[in-house]
Amino acid sequence: MIEQSDQQLIAAALGGAVEAFDDLVRRYQDRLVHSLEHSVCSREDALDAAQRAFLQAWRQLSKFRGESGFYSWLYRIARNEVISEVRRHRPAVSLEQLAESGVSELIDGSRSAVPGAGLELSEELANLRQAMAQIAQDFREVLVLREIDELSYEEIGEVLGIPTGTVRSRLSRARQELLERMQRLSAGE
Repeated sequence: MIEQSDQQLIAAALGGAVEAFDDLVRRYQDRLVHSLEHSVCSREDALDAAQRAFLQAWRQLSKFRGESGFYSWLYRIARNEVISEVRRHRPAVSLEQLAESGVSELIDGSRSAVPGAGLELSEELANLRQAMAQIAQDFREVLVLREIDELSYEEIGEVLGIPTGTVRSRLSRARQELLERMQRLSAGE
């Protein structure tokens, strides 16, 4: 079976083939949830935002112009969902809860034959999550899109609706802040 392009699936969905939109969901849901999880620092919030984004995308599919990629358009919708949720003053997860959940999820002694290596790795990952949570949303978002999703500067600018120069400056600042915060956490500060 030949895989259909996003444009073909969108056209089919607009023509009434609901299963075509289901194919788009399957194609992008893991990537979207993964990106959102790093951005909002909570898997549950990421899953909720992704679900709301796909629902909005289905409702607004006729408005998709194809000027950008489907994923870029979908991510913008998801980003707006996240921003709306933050505005509703949903209770945030504390850094302590984040660190605790990161440690409990990541401790796995079977990962390495070296005693303590799993614990060291889990501590580093917990520190990374904590440091990411401390970075301002605008910077964290650019960092996730570049380093996790591997989008180009132009694609990030398109997704976020900002100039490429702003992407570059935010990414530079995000990397610097992350490095500084990781150093402080590693030093036990």
